[in-house]
Amino acid sequence: MIVVENLTKSYGSKKAVDSLSFSVAPGRVTGFLGPNGSGKSTTMRCMLGLDRPDTGHVLFDGKAYTEFERPLTHVGSLLDAGDAHKGRTARNHLRWIALTHGISVQRVDQVLQMVGMTEAANTRVGKFSLGMRQRLGLAAALLGDPQVVILDEPANGLDPEGIRWTREVMRHLADEGRSVLVSSHQLVELSLVADDLVVIGQGSLISSGPISQFMTQHAKTWVRVVSPSIDALAELVRLAGGTIEKTPEGVDFHGISAATIGEIAAKNNLVLHELSPQIGSLEQAFLDATDASVEYRGESATSTWAAPQQ
Repeated sequence: MIVVENLTKSYGSKKAVDSLSFSVAPGRVTGFLGPNGSGKSTTMRCMLGLDRPDTGHVLFDGKAYTEFERPLTHVGSLLDAGDAHKGRTARNHLRWIALTHGISVQRVDQVLQMVGMTEAANTRVGKFSLGMRQRLGLAAALLGDPQVVILDEPANGLDPEGIRWTREVMRHLADEGRSVLVSSHQLVELSLVADDLVVIGQGSLISSGPISQFMTQHAKTWVRVVSPSIDALAELVRLAGGTIEKTPEGVDFHGISAATIGEIAAKNNLVLHELSPQIGSLEQAFLDATDASVEYRGESATSTWAAPQQ
Protein backbone atom coordinates (compact mmCIF):
# COMPACT_ATOMS: atom_id res chain seq x y z
CA MET A 1 0.00 0.00 0.00
CA ILE A 2 1.32 3.44 -0.95
CA VAL A 3 -0.07 6.54 0.76
CA VAL A 4 0.96 10.01 -0.44
CA GLU A 5 -0.23 12.80 1.84
CA ASN A 6 -0.02 16.55 1.18
CA LEU A 7 3.24 16.24 -0.76
CA THR A 8 4.73 19.61 -1.75
CA LYS A 9 8.06 20.25 -3.44
CA SER A 10 9.39 23.55 -4.82
CA TYR A 11 12.49 24.40 -6.81
CA GLY A 12 13.15 28.06 -6.17
CA SER A 13 9.93 29.93 -6.93
CA LYS A 14 8.45 27.06 -8.96
CA LYS A 15 6.16 24.66 -7.12
CA ALA A 16 6.68 21.30 -8.86
CA VAL A 17 4.28 19.38 -6.58
CA ASP A 18 1.48 21.13 -4.74
CA SER A 19 -0.26 19.47 -1.73
CA LEU A 20 -0.60 16.18 -3.62
CA SER A 21 -2.43 13.28 -1.96
CA PHE A 22 -3.36 9.86 -3.36
CA SER A 23 -3.06 6.16 -2.55
CA VAL A 24 -2.11 3.00 -4.45
CA ALA A 25 -3.91 -0.12 -3.27
CA PRO A 26 -2.40 -3.62 -3.19
CA GLY A 27 -3.53 -6.00 -5.89
CA ARG A 28 -4.10 -3.21 -8.41
CA VAL A 29 -2.19 -1.51 -11.22
CA THR A 30 -2.42 2.27 -10.83
CA GLY A 31 -1.55 4.48 -13.78
CA PHE A 32 0.19 7.75 -12.89
CA LEU A 33 -0.56 10.31 -15.60
CA GLY A 34 0.09 13.96 -16.28
CA PRO A 35 1.36 16.26 -19.05
CA ASN A 36 5.07 16.97 -19.37
CA GLY A 37 6.12 19.17 -16.46
CA SER A 38 3.18 18.12 -14.31
CA GLY A 39 5.35 16.87 -11.43
CA LYS A 40 5.24 13.09 -11.95
CA SER A 41 9.01 12.58 -11.87
CA THR A 42 9.43 14.89 -8.88
CA THR A 43 6.69 13.00 -7.04
CA MET A 44 8.33 9.63 -7.67
CA ARG A 45 11.74 10.97 -6.63
CA CYS A 46 10.23 12.24 -3.38
CA MET A 47 8.55 8.88 -2.85
CA LEU A 48 11.90 7.11 -3.08
CA GLY A 49 13.88 9.54 -0.94
CA LEU A 50 15.86 10.93 -3.90
CA ASP A 51 14.39 14.38 -3.28
CA ARG A 52 13.22 15.77 0.05
CA PRO A 53 9.69 17.25 -0.01
CA ASP A 54 9.03 20.63 1.54
CA THR A 55 5.96 19.25 3.30
CA GLY A 56 3.98 16.03 3.39
CA HIS A 57 5.12 12.43 3.38
CA VAL A 58 4.92 9.10 1.55
CA LEU A 59 4.38 5.81 3.36
CA PHE A 60 4.82 2.25 2.11
CA ASP A 61 2.80 -0.04 4.34
CA GLY A 62 3.12 2.56 7.08
CA LYS A 63 6.84 3.36 6.68
CA ALA A 64 8.85 5.96 4.79
CA TYR A 65 11.26 4.59 2.17
CA THR A 66 14.25 5.83 4.17
CA GLU A 67 13.14 3.81 7.22
CA PHE A 68 13.70 0.44 5.54
CA GLU A 69 17.03 -1.23 6.28
CA ARG A 70 16.80 -3.16 3.01
CA PRO A 71 14.49 -0.99 0.88
CA LEU A 72 14.67 -3.18 -2.24
CA THR A 73 12.91 -5.97 -0.37
CA HIS A 74 9.95 -3.66 0.19
CA VAL A 75 9.91 -1.22 -2.76
CA GLY A 76 11.25 -1.93 -6.23
CA SER A 77 11.59 0.90 -8.74
CA LEU A 78 12.58 1.63 -12.32
CA LEU A 79 13.05 5.35 -12.92
CA ASP A 80 15.95 5.49 -15.36
CA ALA A 81 16.95 2.51 -17.50
CA GLY A 82 20.20 4.26 -18.42
CA ASP A 83 21.73 4.31 -14.93
CA ALA A 84 23.53 0.95 -15.22
CA HIS A 85 27.32 1.06 -15.65
CA LYS A 86 28.01 0.38 -19.33
CA GLY A 87 31.16 -1.61 -18.59
CA ARG A 88 29.43 -4.19 -16.37
CA THR A 89 27.63 -7.26 -17.59
CA ALA A 90 23.93 -7.54 -16.86
CA ARG A 91 24.58 -10.24 -14.28
CA ASN A 92 27.29 -8.27 -12.49
CA HIS A 93 25.14 -5.15 -12.45
CA LEU A 94 22.46 -7.09 -10.60
CA ARG A 95 24.98 -8.90 -8.38
CA TRP A 96 26.39 -5.71 -6.87
CA ILE A 97 22.87 -4.44 -6.19
CA ALA A 98 22.00 -7.79 -4.59
CA LEU A 99 25.09 -7.67 -2.38
CA THR A 100 24.04 -4.32 -0.89
CA HIS A 101 20.82 -5.94 0.35
CA GLY A 102 21.97 -9.45 1.25
CA ILE A 103 20.10 -10.94 -1.71
CA SER A 104 21.39 -14.27 -3.03
CA VAL A 105 23.08 -14.76 -6.39
CA GLN A 106 20.41 -17.36 -7.16
CA ARG A 107 17.83 -14.58 -7.07
CA VAL A 108 19.89 -12.66 -9.65
CA ASP A 109 19.62 -15.59 -12.04
CA GLN A 110 15.90 -15.91 -11.31
CA VAL A 111 15.08 -12.30 -12.23
CA LEU A 112 17.27 -12.48 -15.35
CA GLN A 113 15.18 -15.45 -16.44
CA MET A 114 11.94 -13.65 -15.50
CA VAL A 115 12.76 -10.73 -17.82
CA GLY A 116 14.05 -12.92 -20.65
CA MET A 117 17.74 -12.00 -20.30
CA THR A 118 19.38 -15.31 -19.39
CA GLU A 119 21.24 -15.51 -22.70
CA ALA A 120 22.37 -11.87 -22.35
CA ALA A 121 23.47 -12.22 -18.72
CA ASN A 122 27.17 -11.94 -19.57
CA THR A 123 26.79 -9.17 -22.15
CA ARG A 124 28.02 -5.71 -21.17
CA VAL A 125 25.31 -3.12 -20.61
CA GLY A 126 26.90 -0.74 -23.12
CA LYS A 127 25.92 -3.12 -25.93
CA PHE A 128 22.25 -3.22 -24.97
CA SER A 129 19.46 -1.51 -26.85
CA LEU A 130 17.11 0.77 -24.91
CA GLY A 131 14.61 -2.06 -24.73
CA MET A 132 17.18 -4.43 -23.20
CA ARG A 133 18.19 -1.80 -20.66
CA GLN A 134 14.50 -1.46 -19.76
CA ARG A 135 14.36 -5.22 -19.11
CA LEU A 136 17.48 -5.00 -16.97
CA GLY A 137 15.97 -2.10 -15.00
CA LEU A 138 12.83 -4.15 -14.40
CA ALA A 139 14.98 -7.06 -13.23
CA ALA A 140 16.63 -4.74 -10.68
CA ALA A 141 13.22 -3.53 -9.51
CA LEU A 142 12.10 -7.12 -8.88
CA LEU A 143 15.36 -8.26 -7.31
CA GLY A 144 14.17 -7.97 -3.71
CA ASP A 145 10.73 -9.53 -4.41
CA PRO A 146 9.06 -6.29 -3.19
CA GLN A 147 5.42 -5.75 -2.32
CA VAL A 148 5.46 -2.32 -3.99
CA VAL A 149 6.68 -1.71 -7.55
CA ILE A 150 7.11 1.78 -9.05
CA LEU A 151 7.80 2.01 -12.79
CA ASP A 152 8.46 5.08 -14.93
CA GLU A 153 7.84 4.45 -18.65
CA PRO A 154 8.65 0.71 -18.39
CA ALA A 155 7.75 -0.01 -22.04
CA ASN A 156 9.95 2.76 -23.46
CA GLY A 157 12.08 1.37 -26.30
CA LEU A 158 10.38 -2.02 -26.39
CA ASP A 159 8.99 -3.66 -29.52
CA PRO A 160 5.28 -4.70 -29.64
CA GLU A 161 6.03 -8.12 -28.15
CA GLY A 162 8.03 -6.51 -25.35
CA ILE A 163 5.27 -4.00 -24.65
CA ARG A 164 2.71 -6.79 -24.35
CA TRP A 165 5.11 -8.73 -22.11
CA THR A 166 5.54 -5.69 -19.84
CA ARG A 167 1.78 -5.37 -19.58
CA GLU A 168 1.51 -9.02 -18.60
CA VAL A 169 4.25 -8.61 -15.97
CA MET A 170 2.44 -5.66 -14.36
CA ARG A 171 -0.82 -7.59 -14.32
CA HIS A 172 0.89 -10.63 -12.81
CA LEU A 173 2.55 -8.54 -10.08
CA ALA A 174 -0.79 -6.96 -9.14
CA ASP A 175 -2.55 -10.32 -9.19
CA GLU A 176 0.00 -11.53 -6.64
CA GLY A 177 -1.22 -8.78 -4.31
CA ARG A 178 1.46 -6.17 -4.94
CA SER A 179 0.89 -2.43 -5.32
CA VAL A 180 1.98 -1.37 -8.83
CA LEU A 181 2.36 2.31 -9.74
CA VAL A 182 3.27 2.95 -13.37
CA SER A 183 3.85 6.26 -15.14
CA SER A 184 3.45 6.03 -18.91
CA HIS A 185 2.63 8.09 -21.98
CA GLN A 186 1.47 4.96 -23.83
CA LEU A 187 -2.15 5.47 -22.89
CA VAL A 188 -3.57 2.78 -25.17
CA GLU A 189 -1.40 0.18 -23.47
CA LEU A 190 -2.13 1.58 -20.03
CA SER A 191 -5.87 1.39 -20.67
CA LEU A 192 -5.46 -2.38 -21.15
CA VAL A 193 -3.85 -3.03 -17.76
CA ALA A 194 -4.62 -0.21 -15.29
CA ASP A 195 -7.27 -0.67 -12.62
CA ASP A 196 -6.96 2.85 -11.22
CA LEU A 197 -5.63 6.21 -12.38
CA VAL A 198 -3.97 9.11 -10.62
CA VAL A 199 -3.95 12.15 -12.91
CA ILE A 200 -2.08 15.33 -12.01
CA GLY A 201 -1.47 18.68 -13.66
CA GLN A 202 0.91 21.47 -12.63
CA GLY A 203 1.69 19.50 -9.48
CA SER A 204 -1.91 19.20 -8.28
CA LEU A 205 -4.33 16.30 -8.28
CA ILE A 206 -6.91 16.27 -11.08
CA SER A 207 -8.40 12.82 -10.58
CA SER A 208 -7.85 9.69 -8.50
CA GLY A 209 -9.86 6.49 -8.59
CA PRO A 210 -10.92 3.59 -10.81
CA ILE A 211 -10.26 4.02 -14.52
CA SER A 212 -13.97 3.46 -15.19
CA GLN A 213 -14.78 6.45 -12.99
CA PHE A 214 -12.30 8.64 -14.87
CA MET A 215 -13.78 7.60 -18.22
CA THR A 216 -17.32 8.30 -17.02
CA GLN A 217 -16.29 11.79 -15.90
CA HIS A 218 -14.08 12.81 -18.81
CA ALA A 219 -14.61 10.61 -21.90
CA LYS A 220 -16.94 11.67 -24.71
CA THR A 221 -19.91 9.36 -25.35
CA TRP A 222 -22.21 8.99 -28.34
CA VAL A 223 -24.41 6.44 -30.12
CA ARG A 224 -23.60 4.99 -33.54
CA VAL A 225 -26.57 4.10 -35.73
CA VAL A 226 -26.83 2.31 -39.07
CA SER A 227 -30.31 2.25 -40.60
CA PRO A 228 -31.93 2.24 -44.07
CA SER A 229 -34.24 4.94 -42.67
CA ILE A 230 -31.47 7.09 -41.24
CA ASP A 231 -32.81 10.42 -42.58
CA ALA A 232 -36.22 9.93 -41.01
CA LEU A 233 -34.66 8.75 -37.75
CA ALA A 234 -32.24 11.70 -37.71
CA GLU A 235 -35.10 14.19 -37.98
CA LEU A 236 -36.96 12.54 -35.12
CA VAL A 237 -33.80 12.50 -32.98
CA ARG A 238 -33.28 16.21 -33.67
CA LEU A 239 -36.81 16.92 -32.46
CA ALA A 240 -35.97 14.95 -29.29
CA GLY A 241 -32.94 17.17 -28.62
CA GLY A 242 -30.13 15.08 -30.08
CA THR A 243 -27.48 16.18 -32.56
CA ILE A 244 -26.21 14.24 -35.57
CA GLU A 245 -22.79 13.71 -37.10
CA LYS A 246 -22.26 11.70 -40.29
CA THR A 247 -19.20 9.41 -40.34
CA PRO A 248 -17.84 6.76 -42.75
CA GLU A 249 -19.10 4.09 -40.33
CA GLY A 250 -22.67 5.42 -40.12
CA VAL A 251 -24.31 8.25 -38.24
CA ASP A 252 -23.33 9.28 -34.72
CA PHE A 253 -25.94 10.72 -32.39
CA HIS A 254 -24.88 12.98 -29.53
CA GLY A 255 -26.79 14.19 -26.50
CA ILE A 256 -29.25 11.30 -26.48
CA SER A 257 -29.12 7.74 -25.16
CA ALA A 258 -29.19 4.52 -27.16
CA ALA A 259 -32.35 3.49 -25.30
CA THR A 260 -34.16 6.67 -26.34
CA ILE A 261 -33.09 6.24 -29.98
CA GLY A 262 -34.28 2.64 -29.93
CA GLU A 263 -37.64 3.66 -28.51
CA ILE A 264 -38.04 6.37 -31.17
CA ALA A 265 -37.22 3.85 -33.92
CA ALA A 266 -39.63 1.25 -32.55
CA LYS A 267 -42.44 3.76 -32.12
CA ASN A 268 -42.08 4.85 -35.76
CA ASN A 269 -41.46 1.38 -37.24
CA LEU A 270 -37.94 2.26 -38.37
CA VAL A 271 -35.46 -0.57 -39.00
CA LEU A 272 -32.08 -0.44 -37.23
CA HIS A 273 -29.06 -2.41 -38.42
CA GLU A 274 -26.82 -1.07 -35.66
CA LEU A 275 -27.47 0.78 -32.41
CA SER A 276 -24.31 0.87 -30.32
CA PRO A 277 -23.21 3.18 -27.48
CA GLN A 278 -19.65 4.46 -28.00
CA ILE A 279 -17.07 5.91 -25.63
CA GLY A 280 -13.95 7.89 -26.46
CA SER A 281 -10.39 6.72 -25.83
CA LEU A 282 -8.42 7.12 -22.62
CA GLU A 283 -6.04 9.33 -24.60
CA GLN A 284 -8.76 11.81 -25.54
CA ALA A 285 -10.26 11.74 -22.05
CA PHE A 286 -6.81 12.45 -20.60
CA LEU A 287 -6.21 15.33 -23.02
CA ASP A 288 -9.59 16.85 -22.18
CA ALA A 289 -9.09 16.44 -18.42
CA THR A 290 -5.61 17.99 -18.42
CA ASP A 291 -6.07 20.64 -21.12
CA ALA A 292 -6.11 23.54 -18.65
CA SER A 293 -2.90 22.38 -16.97
CA VAL A 294 -0.71 21.78 -20.03
CA GLU A 295 2.50 23.75 -19.55
CA TYR A 296 4.23 23.04 -22.87
CA ARG A 297 1.86 23.20 -25.84
CA GLY A 298 2.90 22.88 -29.48
CA GLU A 299 1.23 24.55 -32.43
CA SER A 300 -1.24 22.57 -34.50
CA ALA A 301 0.55 20.93 -37.41
CA THR A 302 -2.51 21.15 -39.66
CA SER A 303 -3.17 24.82 -39.04
CA THR A 304 0.25 26.44 -38.67
CA TRP A 305 2.87 24.34 -40.44
CA ALA A 306 3.64 25.74 -43.86
CA ALA A 307 4.95 23.70 -46.77
CA PRO A 308 8.60 24.31 -47.70
CA GLN A 309 9.17 27.10 -50.19
CA GLN A 310 10.10 25.83 -53.62
